[in-house]
Amino acid sequence: SYFGDKSSCAENANTLNLTSSSSVQGLNSTCIGKTPLSSGRSGCRSHTPLMGYSVTSSSAVSADTVASIIVAVVEGRGLARGEVGMASIDLKNPEMILSQFADNTTYAKVITKLKILTPLEIIMSNTACDGGNTTKLFNLITEHFKNVTFTTVQRKYFNETKGLEYVEQLCASEFSTIFMEVQSKYYCLAAAAALLKYVEFIQNIVYAPKSLKVRFQGSEKTAMIDSSSAQNLELVINNRDSRNGHTLLGVLNYTKTPGGGRRLRSNILEPLVDVETINTRLDCVQELLQDEELFFGLQAVISKFMDTEQLLSVLVQIPKQDTVKTAESKITNLIYLKHTLELVEPLKAALRSCNAQLLKAYYNSLEDTRFGIILEKITTVINDDTRYTKGCLSMRTQKCYAVKPNICEFLDIARRTYTEIVDDIADMITQLAEKYNLPMKTSFSSARGFFIQMSADCSTLPNGQLPSEFTKITKMKNTYSFTSADLIKMNERCQESLREIYHMTYLIVCKLLNEIYEHIHCLYKLSDIVSMLDMLLSFAHACTLSDYVRPEFTDTLAIKQGWHPILEKIAVEKPVSNNTYLTEGNNFVIITGPNMSGKSTYLKQIALCQIMAQIGSYVPAEYCSFRIAEQIFTRIGVDDDIETNASTFMKEMKEITYIIQNANDKSLIIIDELGRGTSVEEGIGICYAACEYLLNLKAFTLFATHFLELCHIDNLYPNVENYHFEVQHVRSSTGNKEKIAYTYTLSKGYTEEKNYGLKAAEVSSLPSSIILDAKEITNHIAKQILHRQKSTPEMMKQRAAYQLAMRLVQTARNSRLDPDSLRVYLKALKKKYEASCPTLGQNDE
Repeated sequence: SYFGDKSSCAENANTLNLTSSSSVQGLNSTCIGKTPLSSGRSGCRSHTPLMGYSVTSSSAVSADTVASIIVAVVEGRGLARGEVGMASIDLKNPEMILSQFADNTTYAKVITKLKILTPLEIIMSNTACDGGNTTKLFNLITEHFKNVTFTTVQRKYFNETKGLEYVEQLCASEFSTIFMEVQSKYYCLAAAAALLKYVEFIQNIVYAPKSLKVRFQGSEKTAMIDSSSAQNLELVINNRDSRNGHTLLGVLNYTKTPGGGRRLRSNILEPLVDVETINTRLDCVQELLQDEELFFGLQAVISKFMDTEQLLSVLVQIPKQDTVKTAESKITNLIYLKHTLELVEPLKAALRSCNAQLLKAYYNSLEDTRFGIILEKITTVINDDTRYTKGCLSMRTQKCYAVKPNICEFLDIARRTYTEIVDDIADMITQLAEKYNLPMKTSFSSARGFFIQMSADCSTLPNGQLPSEFTKITKMKNTYSFTSADLIKMNERCQESLREIYHMTYLIVCKLLNEIYEHIHCLYKLSDIVSMLDMLLSFAHACTLSDYVRPEFTDTLAIKQGWHPILEKIAVEKPVSNNTYLTEGNNFVIITGPNMSGKSTYLKQIALCQIMAQIGSYVPAEYCSFRIAEQIFTRIGVDDDIETNASTFMKEMKEITYIIQNANDKSLIIIDELGRGTSVEEGIGICYAACEYLLNLKAFTLFATHFLELCHIDNLYPNVENYHFEVQHVRSSTGNKEKIAYTYTLSKGYTEEKNYGLKAAEVSSLPSSIILDAKEITNHIAKQILHRQKSTPEMMKQRAAYQLAMRLVQTARNSRLDPDSLRVYLKALKKKYEASCPTLGQNDE
């Protein structure tokens, strides 16, 4: 087969034509260095390193994450424009993800998906930017990912037939159902073909046949959170300081493994929309909280696992050249594999008595006999006591003596030689210590090999110096580190002996791995189980530190006494909690209140609680019910953007346009201020028009504003509710100055506060003469334009009837009350309706 056959790598390398740049301009101007694979026209590319290359893309990614994902993107042409295919592979995780979906002209789905992946490199067809005519998708991607390496490949490599062949050759038999899913998804197959060809030629990575996990990921199984919303809500990165853990990820991240941390991050950015899956997760969290023994038992086992995904990735890659480094790496990884497989039984034991459906399913998956088969095969060759240890010398010893004796005679001889050299080094250092009467001891570091270390005061040394035969002397406080010419020679002999040992061990390990390959697919299942259990344990851990509650899923967004999870982590005292209530009949809430009264915090709190509920976590509230949100949109903040040459107002308009173009009936929309970047009349006009558009959707919308004129929209639309944040006026004891005390409490109706901007200005050090002038001018203008809209009795009656009808529909759908309680509730509804209709006479009743 093509993959896994080293001889195939000699295929003519001049065929793949590549250009690359860090920005669009680089395609035409800056040549970073010609790739050996470029043929014909001159290409620009910078070589992408395999590891350790940190991408500072504009995406929301924690600062310590190292990018390792390569993505290929291709778009249909002609009538198929807007149909996008994507294929991505993580160099640290042997899983290829294929996606294909129809996107609109803003390409919101593509950009969001790429931001979540945080790629190291993006590959596109050269036709996307040929002759200076760049496509809109190409322009958008290069604009959003300025710091990501960009590469273009000839269109012929985006070949769906070849893509399907590669998938058939490389896909592990466990995941073969993928063929059914992707057979007619031509664009993602074409992207896969170009991606695998590129990874092989440029990254020099060849995957063993039938070893990759390939899965298809549509865009309909997860909620969409665009990148600016992820940034506004501080989901995975803090806006003030990227190294700060005050984010939703920081609040929930108590994971013990790298895989668990990655899974939590991707879940926060792409929450689930399937209620059944969410409830399955919540059942697990509930059991972990109720069963302390299960929680601590699982946590103890999970924390011993290493990065299973990366381990798998290295195991299934076939090195193109056999070097000492690749040999050592393969031996190390086999020891890690043995360490991982030995944890399967303890993990099963921890899960044995669990009741949750998902935990039971994981227990059954661990019953897989292949774990035992692989471990058995390993233990026939590898010593039972070989295990992962900390410390470079002890790990080196583990690698040397990994293979059992009597398997390879030459290996046993080489190991004896190595032992003799190590013993000779120890004897030599002992003799030197006796000769000079100094407290010398043998030390080891991976950089220096064996060297001598000694703790002694300078005054105890003859003439205050070490004997002349010692070289490379370094001193740290009272500790000397040094070596000698003889020791350097012995180290070289030791290294030579090690190379022989590693080479012979490597040949045995490769033979062993070839026998293991057919069973290795069970490890994909294991890494999946470990990362999921790690995330669920993390959720349970977060619950134990605060009073979170299990969410319910209905057609109503109802939060009783909910609070902001990130603020709780920062604040000394527990934040003030508030209620939230939105239904299909009251789906639009306008929030008013003075500056600093808590509007922005409250809005963000609702979005964060919604996301927490949809990833399977408990929520900071006394009770909560959510409607599944397929999209979460936010428009927060009034900053300009120099990079895209957008003023404050222009940025607001772009964001609200994006929401209006993409929102649907199942969206959650958070708007904190709109139209503040222009004149008051235009701002109110834009707000009113945007509100009227969003009112016609069944989306849940929360809209915070300082335009009190907007509050009167409830006279025309019965599905609008007004709320405000209360403040109290306190007179200072010293003088007759009035201060504002913030209660951070949400109440019904719109704010009665007038001129609170002037009150905020008074607190600042603005001169009193300016403030007095401002008050006078404000009062004058207010008298001229104040024109209150009054509700007519007819309007109030219609509104009351609408509210009653909505409550009745909701009761019919969701009520779990017994007949007597229901009768009481309906009587209360009737009373409320009568009280809301002042014109109701005896005849109406």
